[in-house]
Amino acid sequence: MASPTLCSFRFPRFALFLMIAAPLLTLPLSGQQSAAAAERRPVLVELFTSEGCSDCPPADALLAQLDTGQSVPGAQAIVLSEHVTYWNHLGWRDPFSLDAIDQRQQNYARQFSLSSVYTPQIVVDGAAELVGSDAGKLNRAVTHAASAPKPALTIADAHRIGDGSVEFTVRSSTKATLMAALAENATRSEVAHGENAGRTLHHVAVVRVLKDFGPHASDGRTLQLSSANLINAEKDDKPLRLVVFLVDQTNGHVLTAAEQTLCQ
Repeated sequence: MASPTLCSFRFPRFALFLMIAAPLLTLPLSGQQSAAAAERRPVLVELFTSEGCSDCPPADALLAQLDTGQSVPGAQAIVLSEHVTYWNHLGWRDPFSLDAIDQRQQNYARQFSLSSVYTPQIVVDGAAELVGSDAGKLNRAVTHAASAPKPALTIADAHRIGDGSVEFTVRSSTKATLMAALAENATRSEVAHGENAGRTLHHVAVVRVLKDFGPHASDGRTLQLSSANLINAEKDDKPLRLVVFLVDQTNGHVLTAAEQTLCQ
């Protein structure tokens, strides 16, 4: 197996255009546009979803659109697809579902004083929740989240190790609980049973590992995420996303986030 290499950062399309076009532009407007792109603030967008839920595919598509389009001014949307297990008894076991995701959503239900969990649900920066297919409300929530200053958070030395796991370091001067997720960049499923029987479903940034590293892990120490839950075909030759974020444990809000894409 070839040594793992670091993929280049996934720039929003608009920012990528500016990088290419900047040398050709001499008007003051060029500098203004470049500055605007550089000021994008990270916003964590978590989608709780399931392949067993017929209402979820439109939300999956909306998350993918936000991820690729990066259309909210001033925001760098860092997205995660988080698949729950509680739809698995209706004829189709979601291969990406995790008990840890159920627990995370339950925590949000208590935080937002909800009577029950549901899918599709989007949570923005741990501070706002909405129906996952509501594009207008999502846009407003991301816009609001990006309006607040965010502390610096950096990932360094991220690489795959021999067993397919990932090692990395994180640095931030802000003391808060560090969470980290390892996500399959893109997945595809042919659903044979359940509410989505006969459909081909596509997902982006599917969480396969989620870990709480506690309040002192963003000091540059070496951290590791296991790849035990990764589906082999994805683990072997496709990119993975490493997403880290700081959480204020007093209210569950996400203070800041960062991501990096790893290639084989």
